[in-house]
Amino acid sequence: MIERYIEQVSTFAGDIDGLITLIAVVVGFWFVLVEVVFLGIVVVFRQKPGVKAAYITGEEKHQKRWIGIPHELVLLCDVLIIIAAVRVWVNVKQTMPPAQETVRIIGQQWAWSFVHPGPDGKLDTADDIKTVDELHVLVNTNYHFKLEARDVLHSFSVPVFRLKQDAIPGRVITGWFKAKSTGTHDIQCAEICGIGHGLMPARIIIETPVEHAAWMASQSATASAR
Repeated sequence: MIERYIEQVSTFAGDIDGLITLIAVVVGFWFVLVEVVFLGIVVVFRQKPGVKAAYITGEEKHQKRWIGIPHELVLLCDVLIIIAAVRVWVNVKQTMPPAQETVRIIGQQWAWSFVHPGPDGKLDTADDIKTVDELHVLVNTNYHFKLEARDVLHSFSVPVFRLKQDAIPGRVITGWFKAKSTGTHDIQCAEICGIGHGLMPARIIIETPVEHAAWMASQSATASAR
């Protein structure tokens, strides 16, 4: 199960993982360094027989450097992380590639509803395909999604995409994704939305053009038979 969540299925998953790794490495480096220095000081300056403790004010220039220089280096690392984070934010959240397909995603207590464009390739027309807890998409295709909530706050999360977007009642939020491999993966609600929150799983099924066409044809045939 853990391996499934490590997969990078969307085109921007690697960017987000890279940012998380950068933060972990930078913060981890400073954590280890500080602990080593702290323990070293404890050992070197421990109480010794016949040695009187020194009173250090911290006001002398050579003492201030122990605070000033690390502080400046930490700020430099912060700037590096901020630059990397803004770059990823712009690429994932603010710069959407042109849509090849568009789907509507609706969160509700306690299920996900999806509206897929039918054979005409357009939403809000008579041939739309509606499903519950199953989102069918094409591989290697830029998708825009229109995310809504019918009742309370929800959060549309696809772990293998590294995608999580809050759904807010009264608003339609547009986002995007592009799946780079086929398969079936979990969709979750990542916002506690009531007593049935834990019973709100769904699936995203990423298909080849042939598989997607066959699924669409089967859905259209079912709708015609009703």
